[in-house]
Parts: sequence; structure tokens; C-alpha cells
Amino acid sequence: MATNSKGSPMVAAGEKVSERAVLREHPIEVALFNNTGPITFFWLLVRLWLGFQWAQSGWQKVNSPEWMDGTRISGFWKNSLADYGKPNSDVAYDWYAGFLKSLQDSGSHTWFAPLIAWSEVIGGIALMLGLFTGLVALLLAFMNFNYMLAGSAGVNPIYLVLAILLVLAWKNAGWWGLDRFVLPALSPPGRPGSLVKPHDPDISTGNSPGP
Repeated sequence: MATNSKGSPMVAAGEKVSERAVLREHPIEVALFNNTGPITFFWLLVRLWLGFQWAQSGWQKVNSPEWMDGTRISGFWKNSLADYGKPNSDVAYDWYAGFLKSLQDSGSHTWFAPLIAWSEVIGGIALMLGLFTGLVALLLAFMNFNYMLAGSAGVNPIYLVLAILLVLAWKNAGWWGLDRFVLPALSPPGRPGSLVKPHDPDISTGNSPGP
């Protein structure tokens, strides 16, 4: 294809050239989420505080017989659905009210309550250890989101915002934690980490893939 003096392709009139722009990372984004400097101490504090809150909340549930047998969460579902359809009801969406009702009618509180309790404990400990920080924060944020959909505000909005920030900072939020060693070992998809060593073909003997 012919090019002009600047090296850009020359096309006939009416012909369109599709170009993809590569967006560069903003300096603020780099400073907050792609930096292993002092900002990592901030993420450490956020991680430890949020992880402790989750672990403490979950441990209280684990040690509560009323929670572990599903009595508490069943009552919570009933209260959430009690004023559904009325102005300013706790549950605002038909699909989520249907979801809660299906859980209630199927007796799912017996296994759902222990699942929530242990998820909070394990998720909180993982955050404090800095293990799979981004993934764990995403799952905990999903729990916050569901609590709010069911009409429970309280501390959930703050926890949700902090969890989202940790998701954005998944690359450096666990720098002072296990992620510093685990993530490089696993490596991103498509690239072998230190735990997965690539196979080097033996060129001298002709043992290489392909024809």
C-alpha cells in the first residue's frame, strides 16, 4: 500500500481505514495500582482492616447457633420480603425478591447460612494474608452487593467501596503479603509462571514442534 511522506497509508476517496488506539495508563492509575512504592503500605492497611472486619463478622456467625442452623438468615429473608411491593420496601427488584423467596421456600437457609459464615471467615483471612487479594475482594464485594439488594445497608457501602478499590489494585495490594510470591509463580493467562516451566525444544536433535 502506498504511503505519504509521514508514513501513513494512502487510500482512495470513500475508503475507510480502521485504526485501533492503544490507551496509555494514566499517571494516577500507575501511582495507585501499578506501583510497588509507598502506596503499597496504604493498601496493606486497607487490606488488614477490611480483612479483620470480615473475619470477625464471620467468626461471630460461626459461633452463633441461631446463625449456623439458618434461623437468623431465614428471619432476615422474611423481613426483607415482608414489605415487598410497598413504597420504600427493603427489596426493590422483582427478580431479587423472587430469588429470596425461592431460597426461603426451598429451605436453603440450612446450608446457605454456614456458607456465608465460613466465606466471611476465609475471605477475611485471605485478605489479611494478601492471598489472591483481587479475587477475594471481588467475591466479598459480591456479598456486600447482595446484602444491600436484600435491604441491609449498615457498613456494607463502605466495605463495598474498599473491596472495589482492592480489586483495582490487585497487582500491588498484596505486595506485602503472599501475592508477592504467588502471583509471579502463577503468572497471567497465556504466560508460564515459575511453577510452569515451558518446554524448550531440542534443536540439535530436531525435536521441535511443527513440520
